Order: sequence, then structure tokens, then C-alpha cells
Amino acid sequence: MKKEITNVDPLLLLKNFTEARIALGRVGTSIPLRESLAFKLAHANARDAVYSLIDFELLTKQLSEFDLPIILLHSKAYSRHNYLKRPDYGRLLNEDSINKLREYDLKPDIVIIIADGLSATAINENTSALLKNLVPLIKSSKFSLGPICLVEQGRVAIGDDIGYYLNAKYTIVLIGERPGLSAADSLGVYLTYCPKPGLTDESRNCISNIRLQGLNYKLAAEKIFFLVSESFKLKLSGVGLKDNNGYLAK
Repeated sequence: MKKEITNVDPLLLLKNFTEARIALGRVGTSIPLRESLAFKLAHANARDAVYSLIDFELLTKQLSEFDLPIILLHSKAYSRHNYLKRPDYGRLLNEDSINKLREYDLKPDIVIIIADGLSATAINENTSALLKNLVPLIKSSKFSLGPICLVEQGRVAIGDDIGYYLNAKYTIVLIGERPGLSAADSLGVYLTYCPKPGLTDESRNCISNIRLQGLNYKLAAEKIFFLVSESFKLKLSGVGLKDNNGYLAK
């Protein structure tokens, strides 16, 4: 009896460790129908995420447990269409928001900023769980927390304006990351020491892919707190600050 020959894709084992589209199989010269439909669904989810909206009512209710003031702000981008066409508008506060911040006579160590970015879905699904792990770490330290700022149509650099007008020493910006075809709900966190208008991205540290299927909330909070603590010790953030706390080896 002849032994049956089977071809096993060597990449199949890797599917246990990634959501990337590998080892899809094939039907003739095409990919299987189920994979084609899954791709179209992922593409639709990514497009929906870009146009999703922050659930301000839900977030305000969730954030109230931290006993911190909450400020609602808006960038210069007056609509989603304008936001996507003019990234520079999403990096700056509009005049009403600037005037709001000028009413606060504060000099907090840290301000937490939550912006929709390119996926409000990521904000709605991940913010509360991350902050439940992060805020207690900050409150147990010597750092003071300013108001939590919720920003509509915001990009990463809008944290520089907010930190500057609140006289904050440090900003933690939570933002919805650009959705991909394997993740439309990924949350990114950007950390900036001594925020002020005009800073560029080499002045920040970034922790990305925070979500249920990515970097878990507890580990993300610990990494953020480590970088914040190191920033204050070294009085810098960005390319000069390294994440050498050893968590990735665990």
C-alpha cells in the first residue's frame, strides 16, 4: 500500500501566535472563500473604526471613579472629513478649548489626555480598563494628576498644547491607532516630558497595540509607569529614554 503524501504548511504553527494573514490555504490559484470574506470584513471594520465616535457619556461615567475633573476639548478640525484631510488641524486646539484650559490655574505633574485619533472604537473599548490599572500606580507615587482631558478629532501632538496650557510637566496621551486589517481596536499611548507646542515625535515614547488580543492592560500600565518614572529622573522623554525594565523578557 502506498503511503499517502500530505503537504503541511510550515507556517500553520505560527498561526497560534499571530493574527497576521499567513497559511491561508488555497483553492486552485485563489485563496479559500472564507479567507476572502474574512479579509473583506476586516477591511470594513477598519473603515468603520476610522469614522467611529467617542462615546463621551460612557467614558465620562467610567472615568468618574478616578475622582478627577474631566474637560471636554476639541481640535481645530471641525469635522471628520476635515480631520482626515488636514492632519495639522488635529494637532492643535480650537480657540474655545484654549480658553477652557486658561481658566485652570494648575501646575500638575501629569495630565492624562484621551483622543479619538483614527479609531474611537479603541478608545471606547480599552480606555477604562487601562486607566483602572494605571491611575492607582500614579496616585500611589509622588506625582500629582491634573484633570482628564477628552479630545474630539485629536492627534498625538494635541497633547503638547494641552500640557502647555495646563502647565503640566508630563502628558500621557491615549489615542486610537490607525486600524489595520488584523486590528481595528488598537490603543496607543504617547508619553511626553515637558510638553509644549512645536515638539516632534522623537520627543515622545510610544506603547502600542494595547487591547484584549494585544498588550494586556496590566503590563501596559506597568510599562507606562516605568517610563514616566524614568522620564522624571532623567528629565527627558523620546529617543533618549529606553524601556529597559525587563518586562519583555517575562
